[in-house]
Amino acid sequence: MIIKKNIITTAKNTILSESQSIAKLVDYIDDSFVKAIEIIFNSKGRLIVTGIGKSAIIAQKIVATMNSTGTPSMFLHASEAIHGDLGMIQPNDVVICISKSGNSPEIKVLVPIIKNFGNSLIAITGNMASFLAKGSDFVLNTTIESESCPLNLAPTNSTTTQLVMGDALAVCLMELRDFKSEDFAKYHPGGALGKKLLLRVAAMIENSLKPSVASDASIKKVIFEISEKRLGVTAVIENNEVIGIITDGDIRRMLNNNDSFTHLTAKDIMTKNPKTVTSSDMVIDAFGIMENFSITQLIVVDEGEYKGVLHIHDILKEGIL
Repeated sequence: MIIKKNIITTAKNTILSESQSIAKLVDYIDDSFVKAIEIIFNSKGRLIVTGIGKSAIIAQKIVATMNSTGTPSMFLHASEAIHGDLGMIQPNDVVICISKSGNSPEIKVLVPIIKNFGNSLIAITGNMASFLAKGSDFVLNTTIESESCPLNLAPTNSTTTQLVMGDALAVCLMELRDFKSEDFAKYHPGGALGKKLLLRVAAMIENSLKPSVASDASIKKVIFEISEKRLGVTAVIENNEVIGIITDGDIRRMLNNNDSFTHLTAKDIMTKNPKTVTSSDMVIDAFGIMENFSITQLIVVDEGEYKGVLHIHDILKEGIL
């Protein structure tokens, strides 16, 4: 029978154990780490990250993080490397080799070959006396007391510390490169993240309708325009300029406050000086304006020319938020 209390205790102990292993990494950040950062940053080649077993999986994640944050990187499986894939390593490349023990057969074959190539070799290992540590130019220490695994066999704490050390490298390199959100967007053009960082208002209103009425238009005309264009709003135009906006809410308030509206025009019920954006503004910034003023639409105006309406529903459909 599964005992709930035991499960919760085991889970908590695992998390605490791994967090303690991560915390100890702070004491291992030294001159070797600084020099490793410098050599990667100044390299004219790529960063090659290699490993075997679970360390190879961590290596792939580090490569993915590096590539998305401005450090060109490639993954090289240690066992495949010694069976033909060493041609991936070019003269100016820097190599990171990840291994908990630092003494696996593949590592013992690979390290001397990399050194013979003349490439700089950075070790991420939990064994500072290992073959890998002794054969590398710089060593990043990821020593742990034990794995969270009750048998002290399955890689848990060791792979977590490897991953965190890789993240520390990536973040330091980002800062050195002055890597900004605009740069990040270049490498993440797809999905919600890319849209959030790249999408401009112009793309959202390109094929949208442009509801508008003259300032002296009748309320019947206003209601017809709002209904026909289905945006819940219309711009009010006078002398080719937007002077106001009428929303569904404005119509409801007018009906509540007047027994008859035959004498009213668009100008009488509009909201003057509506909030606007330009077509070159970022959609995420436009959404911020909507949030700040608790509104659901923005009039888009470029140098006085009415371009259309940006609606919050369109932003939500894009999956940006």
